[in-house]
Amino acid sequence: MLYLVVARDGVDAEAPARRAAARPAHLEAAKRRAEQGLLPLGGALLDAEGAMIGSAVVLEAASEAEARAIVASDPYTQTGVWVSYDIWPFKRAF
Repeated sequence: MLYLVVARDGVDAEAPARRAAARPAHLEAAKRRAEQGLLPLGGALLDAEGAMIGSAVVLEAASEAEARAIVASDPYTQTGVWVSYDIWPFKRAF
């Protein structure tokens, strides 16, 4: 089943530096999932000035619990980049 994840970055002064430091590990993990066909879509959420403020991801998981475990193990979650997130079942239309 597909799940839509909307994750929000912290807003403290160190948040951009945390994101930059964790980005290579996050992208490597995402690349592995994408190569397995388990991450059809993902990218950064931007503010009006173009700064990254979070992420939106569509991922394949057997259950919501598995989707939550995937997000919890992501380098962005582990390093405090993502401070909150919501997960919804997602039905692709096209």
